[in-house]
Amino acid sequence: MGNFITTFLISMTPVAELRAAIPFAVANDINPVIAYLIVVAGNMVPVPFIIVFIRNIFKVLREKSPKMDRYITRLEKKADIKADAIRKYEKFGLFMLVAIPLPGTGAWTGALVAAMLDMRLKSAVPMIFLGVCAAGGIVMLLTLGIISI
Repeated sequence: MGNFITTFLISMTPVAELRAAIPFAVANDINPVIAYLIVVAGNMVPVPFIIVFIRNIFKVLREKSPKMDRYITRLEKKADIKADAIRKYEKFGLFMLVAIPLPGTGAWTGALVAAMLDMRLKSAVPMIFLGVCAAGGIVMLLTLGIISI
């Protein structure tokens, strides 16, 4: 049970997300189908909270610390660069941003970009979910050695 919970928690974390959770699960002999379901669920947990609350959180952090202000500004600039594709391709752009399992992409980045673009939950969450499903499938196939790059 501990490895299931650890897998779930890893998939919730920024940066690591499912790119780290899937190899962890497979290395700990969790059935790949079960692992996939766990990481998709875990990766989606923070998404609505990020979309709804991140601007307020950033505001409070900026007021508390100049160091955090610089870090948040960098995050916003990174999100703004990624937002260009989403502005151009709309929902499909958000899906692609999340679906490609590379550093700087994923559910956290997709949710941050959606928040910066003032996307509504009902528009952003389904695209992020589909992107997480696609990224999870790609990472699982790579982890199991079914495909290679």
